[in-house]
Amino acid sequence: MKKLRWAMDGAFWDVDVSTPVTVDGVARPVPGFGLPLGMSRGARLSRPKQIDFFQRFMTMPFVPSYSAANGFSLHRVLSLPLGEHRFVTLLGQFNLQKFISSVKENGLTPSSESSWLKSIGRQFCEKSFYALNFCSEFLITPDDTLLLSKEGYGDEKKARHKAVIHHKFLNHNLTVEAACPELFVDNSGTYWDVPFSMAIDLASVASDSGGSYHFCLNHNAGLPEQHGRQTTSGAPTTLLPGLSFKSAFSFKKHVDIWRSKAPKLKLVQPFDILLSNPHITASGILGTVVTACIGNNLVKSQIEDKSLPFEGLSLHAPGVNSSIFTDLFGSISLSVQHGNFQRLFLDLTRVYARMDFPSGSKFFSGATQVAQDIYNSCQPSTEAIRTICPKATLSLQQQIVGPFSFRVDSGVSLDLKNNEWHVSADDPVFAIEYALQVLGSAKAVAWCSPKQKEFMIELRFFET
Repeated sequence: MKKLRWAMDGAFWDVDVSTPVTVDGVARPVPGFGLPLGMSRGARLSRPKQIDFFQRFMTMPFVPSYSAANGFSLHRVLSLPLGEHRFVTLLGQFNLQKFISSVKENGLTPSSESSWLKSIGRQFCEKSFYALNFCSEFLITPDDTLLLSKEGYGDEKKARHKAVIHHKFLNHNLTVEAACPELFVDNSGTYWDVPFSMAIDLASVASDSGGSYHFCLNHNAGLPEQHGRQTTSGAPTTLLPGLSFKSAFSFKKHVDIWRSKAPKLKLVQPFDILLSNPHITASGILGTVVTACIGNNLVKSQIEDKSLPFEGLSLHAPGVNSSIFTDLFGSISLSVQHGNFQRLFLDLTRVYARMDFPSGSKFFSGATQVAQDIYNSCQPSTEAIRTICPKATLSLQQQIVGPFSFRVDSGVSLDLKNNEWHVSADDPVFAIEYALQVLGSAKAVAWCSPKQKEFMIELRFFET
């Protein structure tokens, strides 16, 4: 298994999102929108492999999920062994909530046992309750993987096709992905279907401290439509047809403020190896990002923002509808852990806080505006204060008993509309985690997002 990317990567890069809206459990964020800490992820096991693991080793005949779009559903996978280097699965989804609603609407009453069973059987045969995902993964070489999948729906929704190639070489990861259509999600929780999307992603393997870089070429074709509704109204401009290129260079510094040297319990394996060292650590990232676009308004919308004195370096060519924009970004984080996660009770308490500054130009502009207002004995404007405030994220985790722990991840925002500033939680995600001790560092996670009305059970490896 590849080690998951840092969660903070989701603040500056398009990291995939786990979602129960699709059968394969994956959506991409709309470029330019951040995501909650608990929902962003890097490379992981495919959804069919996750459910196959739950069925084989955790005695779960069905894996449940819930979304506002689909209701409560059950998943089961059928694995087809076709050799050592090929993994073929058929993942089925049964919409239990829709089935029960249909039974109630049709007024099925047990007038006679045989007729009632026949009526229920006819309901089970209704294809609109089902969705299927056929997935085939090929291990071409130890460093090359090809994934092909097709997702179909019984209620005659448009089928989804996807092809993904992963290649590792010389401390780099290369991913080529094409989907028709591709599902995107914005920061309000609205999902959008783009008729065709293709991305080529090259990233250096990041270390705890040092430099790294990331390149991505993305092409969208066709007008995006809101998922579940035939409308393009309000679609983000970053999803409009066009070609975009994004590159980022960053330097990360990791500092151990304190790390426990106390010996662990002898002959007792921690529930999670990566969560077995009490510590206080801090990290910081400083980098620059360059974005170039042809055919959409991704950068143009940023260039036309004249409300603040400073702007990022930008160029725009109206004749060919192209533009380029460069800016700075930064992030600082603090991680505090108590306990070795070895004892049965209260042996793990973790707090992780992060502040992101996604645009250096907007931060310097806001700071300059606030300084000018103070110098002129004026009250700083709400907009200028909002500009210099970082995007804050807070994560809390507490062991409940044994391998079970409770975790909440949430954004933290300031309400500046009133004279009194109010701190509020922004889109919290609650989770119960079960550490799979025999695998060293793996866990089954059941998470719930009240704002987006979503619930999902996942399998995650090597995630801190």
